[in-house]
Amino acid sequence: MVVEIHIPLLPTPGPPDGSYPFPWIEEVEDILSDLEDQGGVEVFDEGEEDGDVYVFFVTGAGEGDLLAVASRVATLPGISAGTIAVVSSDEAEDFGLGRHVTLPLPAL
Repeated sequence: MVVEIHIPLLPTPGPPDGSYPFPWIEEVEDILSDLEDQGGVEVFDEGEEDGDVYVFFVTGAGEGDLLAVASRVATLPGISAGTIAVVSSDEAEDFGLGRHVTLPLPAL
């Protein structure tokens, strides 16, 4: 199982002149790397731009845990509304071909 985290590529409001418009990409990569180092999840593949979204991939845990990671990412500062998770397979032929889950998940 792979959970894809699809984040709309909307520039961060009010960035300093000349700064990168998507600073959250590096922050998400750092968080996912930290979680991987702790043994919670595995980063399945490098994140990449796909049209008007940036996609991160996590695996190595149960669906609930992977969706919790995706939900955490969706609540980070600078992450655009409209972020979704896609529950997929490592054998999927393209991005977004699984079950779509609206993020962040509701609190229990």
